[in-house]
Amino acid sequence: MAGSPFVTKDNYVPVKAPKTFADFPSFDGLPDRRRFWVWGPPGSEEEALGMLNMLTPELVASAAAKEIKYGERVGLGWTFDKLDFPPFKRANFKHDIKWVSFPFAFDDEYHMNPQQSSQWDGFRHHSQFVDPNVTSREELAGVSDPDEASIWYGGTSAHEVLDRSNDRISIHHWAKKGIAGRGVLLDYASWADEQGIKYSTFDKHAIPLSDLLKVAERYNVTFEPGDILCVRIGVTREWLTKDDEWKAQYQKTVPPDHAGIEQSEELLRFIWDNHFTALIGDAIAWELYPNPNQSLSVHQTVLAGWGVPLGELFDLEALAALCKEKNKYSFFFTSMPFNAVGGVSSAPNAMAIL
Repeated sequence: MAGSPFVTKDNYVPVKAPKTFADFPSFDGLPDRRRFWVWGPPGSEEEALGMLNMLTPELVASAAAKEIKYGERVGLGWTFDKLDFPPFKRANFKHDIKWVSFPFAFDDEYHMNPQQSSQWDGFRHHSQFVDPNVTSREELAGVSDPDEASIWYGGTSAHEVLDRSNDRISIHHWAKKGIAGRGVLLDYASWADEQGIKYSTFDKHAIPLSDLLKVAERYNVTFEPGDILCVRIGVTREWLTKDDEWKAQYQKTVPPDHAGIEQSEELLRFIWDNHFTALIGDAIAWELYPNPNQSLSVHQTVLAGWGVPLGELFDLEALAALCKEKNKYSFFFTSMPFNAVGGVSSAPNAMAIL
């Protein structure tokens, strides 16, 4: 259909992809701030990698050489059974141990939704509004075809995602080489403790970009093109203080309140102009949720628009302690997502090495 925002092999027009970070336009120079779909034809591995294309062998080798000083390693994945009492009607993790050969050997059986615990949001997870003039989901409540409302990264349709013979923008493409590069931690939770800022991570506590920049200054964090940005606000720490009664009530609350980064044009400019290749947090949604301005959404922009992977509920507690001990808030980051063809999300299987 003429003028359709959905990109197929029939209407695809090749676009020159950046080879270096210097090739990227500035945020203010983007032809369309909502969409940067330049990484290859529909269904290609390049398209499915998005900004991960910029984690070149040269960048990875340089990051490893500069960042691994002590050989200290720390895992970044929370246990699979957290969040127990997950929100959004997500299934609880279930683990069974089965005899495979009595009495000699056992097998595991895992039943899980990766979104319950530490996870990567793949590009199949979240869409953006097809119409840039739409400002809220409520405006689209009556649609019968998802193509009237939503579009996924690269111009992918919901029908393609649901077609199990189609692996376009599937997360398994990330597993072919894994994700590796320089990571940086903005430890907002520790900074807030120092400043006497009291908040719950399960309340509408909005963290402005200005405070993130103060955190960076306090802990001498500098950014380099290609960085994997990690932000700790303390969700995994606080969750362990809650009893089952509180968790059960939280699970039933629709929508639940989550602290997070305050969404703004300035935040999106910060993300884009620093050329982060992935965003990670210990928060449930990274940005503040519910989002008071749905037309200005990190999920809509970075996942569906820019092809930047988004990690949530990473366990950053041990990493924060190690960074504090070494007074070093940059590190070598690795992750091997699930090799699940058609996958929407994945446990991160991630670690940091200082």
